Amino acid sequence: MPAQLQAVLDRLTGAVKQFSMAQRTLGIIGIAVLVLGAAFFSSTLNKPTLTPLFTSLSGADASAIVDQLASDGVKYELTDGGSTVMVPADKLYGERIKLAAAGLPTNADGGGYSLLDDMPMTASEFEQQTTYQRALEGELAKTIGAIDGVQAATVKLAVPEDTVFVDKKADPTASVFVRTAPGTTLNPGQVQSIVHLVSAGIPDMVPTDVAVVDSTGQVLSTVGAGAGATGNGLADQQTTDYENRVGTAVQALLDRVVGAGNAAVTVNAQLNYDQTSTTKEEFSAPSPSTAPLASSTKTEEYSGGAGAGATGVLGPDNIAVPNGGAADGSGAYKSTSEDVTNSVNKSTETTTAAPGAVKRQSVAVAVNADAAPGLDMANLQAMVAAAAGIDATRGDTIAVQAMAFDTTAAKAATKALAQADADKKAAAQNALMEKAAIGGAVVIGLMILFIVIAFTRRNSRKARRTSLDLGELAVLNERAEQLALEAAEIDAMPALPPAPLPLAPDPVAIKRAEIAMLAEEQPDEVADLLRGWLGESSRSRR
Repeated sequence: MPAQLQAVLDRLTGAVKQFSMAQRTLGIIGIAVLVLGAAFFSSTLNKPTLTPLFTSLSGADASAIVDQLASDGVKYELTDGGSTVMVPADKLYGERIKLAAAGLPTNADGGGYSLLDDMPMTASEFEQQTTYQRALEGELAKTIGAIDGVQAATVKLAVPEDTVFVDKKADPTASVFVRTAPGTTLNPGQVQSIVHLVSAGIPDMVPTDVAVVDSTGQVLSTVGAGAGATGNGLADQQTTDYENRVGTAVQALLDRVVGAGNAAVTVNAQLNYDQTSTTKEEFSAPSPSTAPLASSTKTEEYSGGAGAGATGVLGPDNIAVPNGGAADGSGAYKSTSEDVTNSVNKSTETTTAAPGAVKRQSVAVAVNADAAPGLDMANLQAMVAAAAGIDATRGDTIAVQAMAFDTTAAKAATKALAQADADKKAAAQNALMEKAAIGGAVVIGLMILFIVIAFTRRNSRKARRTSLDLGELAVLNERAEQLALEAAEIDAMPALPPAPLPLAPDPVAIKRAEIAMLAEEQPDEVADLLRGWLGESSRSRR
């Protein structure tokens, strides 16, 4: 060990040995508090932020990924029942690249188009068709599994074969099974997106031919009706959205008129989800200047001989009419006919009504009686009817009534909110106090440590002053002897009785105090000075 380090260690050891039991205890407590505080803050600041590496993993993929992370020395954490792997944020992208190079995750639950890579050349047409259908099912299942809230999905397709022995080909159908995350429910919009995703990926498939079922056995979409056939369908969601939109508009209007909390609005709407198509044709005559499309004229003429007029023609009731063919009895006949096809204006209009039109709605408004005396209820009802879009011709109804409100629930809710705010504030204060206590403990530990160090330094100074080694001194010169005699005389002076303070300070006392202060603050310099004086005295004697 170097001499300087050994000297420092010996000095520190000697200083510690001079401590009393109370001082040692305080020093140990201060060092322990300092170490614990430093460790706490270091663990809090250096704790890595974990980010999901992969989610919705199978058991085999999770095991392989964990083994790879362990071999790489990367800290990880498993959540969601082992299906999600969390890693530090700074290791996220690097580990994803390494795992992708290793072929992880394998996604063994759905084959996808990778099934076509291993197909042999000798595969039959049936094997090729079956493998291709399995590949489609796997790709659709992986795509559906990427939707937020879906952990896994399975798709089964029923695609009819092309054959010439049937007159009409059946439509393809599909069934989708989804397993959602715990506590997650698919909304109608997500169900509709699954239906359209599957139907758009299969030729000649319509959205109404896709059935969706979740892990609880609830039918989200049925074949023939599509999404919206069940109670949680898209139709009910659209109806609820319309009612909420109208109710919000009316409520915002009433809040400005009667004040917030003084009006309650309820909207009940019936929407028509039947899709209808209407074709209308109209014909109109063209303008007079329009030429006919086609025109034909037919003329017939006949001339009989002499005496031919006696034959006559049949009259009413098959009675012969003499000379009925011609007035002169010659039997001549002439007929002209004209066939004209005029142009006609034709207009055909096809209208397809989209589902979701309002069939009928009713609005009920209750106004607090305390705010109603200054209001005209008739004008208020007309204003609400205009805001809600009430149409009396289609059977819409509206009712606006003033009645007393029960404010017990509102007061309880206000009290609960105030209590929740108070609890939140108290929790924040407790957390702040905990942090302040930890910080105060660290500061107190530092202060105790500083006090111990200062006290140790002072004791070491006193020890150095009392155990000052001036070495072997030569014979003192006269100046040194005189200084020693003066110091002895000063120390041997008898104690004087108390007397009033002199007007001027005693120069001897001042000098003695300065020498004592100088010797206490700078012991090394005083020792060097004395050694110098003694050296000069010895040289002068020689």
